[in-house]
Amino acid sequence: MSVIASPEQVLANIFGYNSFRNNQEAIINQVLEGGDAMVLMPTGGGKSLCYQVPALCLPGLTVVVSPLIALMKDQVDALLVSGVKAAFLNSTLSAAEQAAISQQVWNNELKLLYVAPERLVGADKQFLKFLQTVQVSLFAIDEAHCISQWGHDFRPEYRILSELKNYFPETPLIALTATADALTRDDIIAQLHLEDCTDFENRLNRLN
Repeated sequence: MSVIASPEQVLANIFGYNSFRNNQEAIINQVLEGGDAMVLMPTGGGKSLCYQVPALCLPGLTVVVSPLIALMKDQVDALLVSGVKAAFLNSTLSAAEQAAISQQVWNNELKLLYVAPERLVGADKQFLKFLQTVQVSLFAIDEAHCISQWGHDFRPEYRILSELKNYFPETPLIALTATADALTRDDIIAQLHLEDCTDFENRLNRLN
């Protein structure tokens, strides 16, 4: 997979950090090499950098799936302040606003797009089919425990994300959660059909 910038450059120039902490660098390298990753990292521990940095190292679009509307807006606002072209698609937007963002995707004007799982896989998977017409370099599934029957916050719509690998078999996928035991992580990996996958566990809070 072609890389258009180094992780160290992105970390310093966009996010203002001098170095990665703990296993952030290993996670990012796993994704940049085309592999899938299962990441357990505490809230506030730097999970978002594990997909935001590779998103800016890779050409094309990174799609971030999140069930948390407030988190989507917070992350997009922070990225825009840093000069990163990002947007979100969820139920808070009007039809015209959603159409405008879809046009930005089509024009290759965005680096990160945050979507709710229902938006990604709903309506006969029209949006998934649309994404097949553009360059998607990475999928990030946040709050990934929602896909597991063993997770504390199981959501049936997350189960449909198991079809991502059918539509994008060559696109790396990173699943992230702050709360999942070994059984839940194994189930997440199985549900998402992650094959070339490394399981990263980090319970320390001293991260970017």
